[in-house]
Amino acid sequence: MPLRINLRRLIVLVAFASAIIALANTFYATYRVQRQLLIDTTLEANQAYAHKLAGSTEDFLQSNRQQLAYSAGLLARRFGDASALTAEAERLRGQTNSFNSVLIVNARGIVLAVSPETLALQNSQLASSGALQALRERRPLITQPYMSTAGNLVIFISHPIFDASGNYLGYVGGSIYLKQKNILSSLLGQHYYRDGSYLYVVEQRRRLLYHPDPGRLGATAGANVVIDAIVRGESGSGSTVNTLGVDMLAGYAVLPSTGWGIVAQRPTTATLAPLKQLMLNTFWHTLPIALFSLPLIWWLARLISRPLVQLAEGASRMDAPGMAERIGRIGVWYLEAAQIKRALLVGMSLLQKKIGKLKSDVQTDPLTGLANRRGMAAALEAWQAQARAFSVIAIDIDHFKQVNDRCGHAVGDAVIRRLAHLMRACSRDADVLCRNGGDEFIMLLPDASLDIALQVAERLRARVAEAEIPGAGFVTVSLGVVSSSEQDSDSDSASILLGADAALYVAKERGRNCVGVRDALVRHG
Repeated sequence: MPLRINLRRLIVLVAFASAIIALANTFYATYRVQRQLLIDTTLEANQAYAHKLAGSTEDFLQSNRQQLAYSAGLLARRFGDASALTAEAERLRGQTNSFNSVLIVNARGIVLAVSPETLALQNSQLASSGALQALRERRPLITQPYMSTAGNLVIFISHPIFDASGNYLGYVGGSIYLKQKNILSSLLGQHYYRDGSYLYVVEQRRRLLYHPDPGRLGATAGANVVIDAIVRGESGSGSTVNTLGVDMLAGYAVLPSTGWGIVAQRPTTATLAPLKQLMLNTFWHTLPIALFSLPLIWWLARLISRPLVQLAEGASRMDAPGMAERIGRIGVWYLEAAQIKRALLVGMSLLQKKIGKLKSDVQTDPLTGLANRRGMAAALEAWQAQARAFSVIAIDIDHFKQVNDRCGHAVGDAVIRRLAHLMRACSRDADVLCRNGGDEFIMLLPDASLDIALQVAERLRARVAEAEIPGAGFVTVSLGVVSSSEQDSDSDSASILLGADAALYVAKERGRNCVGVRDALVRHG
């Protein structure tokens, strides 16, 4: 006799199998989505970071060229004065600390002045590739890396010197020693991260101009898809493997004037490190729902099977008196059970939306829709982890208690909502706007200098002062501004916020309706 299983057990087995498969599929899909999201976010951040540093480096090089061009104009009028040449070489090297050494060379390649004098190149004739290239091309020039006469691996930036009649006199140039402390390493070296992320700079011939490992400076990089793209003059992002065999997520940008490529990269393992904990959290949050579902499934199986049992019993006694009426009274639950199943799925979807809404509510001020203290702390924590510069504007409504006492709390709430609206109108999409509590507000401006933050603060102050609010009339605000770039390098976000409060206190002490910066007042209303 073939083995037969009753309907209740069959439904339980099918339901359990379906739940396990769905749960496993959900976990797998969540893992894939979150993994790709982390990778895409890192690639985008590294590319933006590389573009930012490429712009800073390009500005630095253009500034050096302008310095040399200005100096060349001065030297053309005093090229025969040896003391003037020496003084100008010393000024160029010492004024901005951009160059490790400065040379003034005549049209025959003989050094007329040098700084520092310890190089002992005075009156010598240069034969290095950079010096010869400058003499040959007679134009503003940034050379590829080469070994100098003094045995240093250098980049040479030069500008020709012409007299008033257009005769070529020589050139003035500055050297950047790649294997010594230089302005390029100072510009890029502060961006080294402890999680294995780092920056490097490579030129068109694949030689490394900057690398956190000093031993690799001047070395030629091997096969690498990122460097291949830089050689082609492309900027972008992508996955690569470094010389140590580590999978990296890189963003890269090319400098227009030199073709150098700046690469910011982070180990893939560091990027995906939070994923394991995320999946564990997802599992532990899902487990109670799964455990709760087991008895529910058993109960549904019993509920579904009961009508069939009753129908089977009625079919076996069809000849009994009144059986037709009894069968007519049997409830058939198939459609209702399907609806319950669909309702359960809809309920789970609503639960996920509710969880998402609760998470948003935790970081949002209900009155204004701005971020609350938790939202502000989350933004500051993320920026501090990225070593990202930002400015803070602390805002306080002047005499707000009098508004509440005179006009009522409903009008006070309207004033707060109006200020939040004006803050949005005066800010960028990337800015984080916060209500710190009561009538205290905070604006967090990523990548904004102190001057930009002061402009934003003054614009907001003026907009508030001009806005008439029904029931309250005109109100004013006091603002305090501070920038993380103006603080000590070891300042944390808490101390920067305290600095903003101190600046706000300055504004209040100076009569309110103005913008304060620590002990200085920016502007009165």
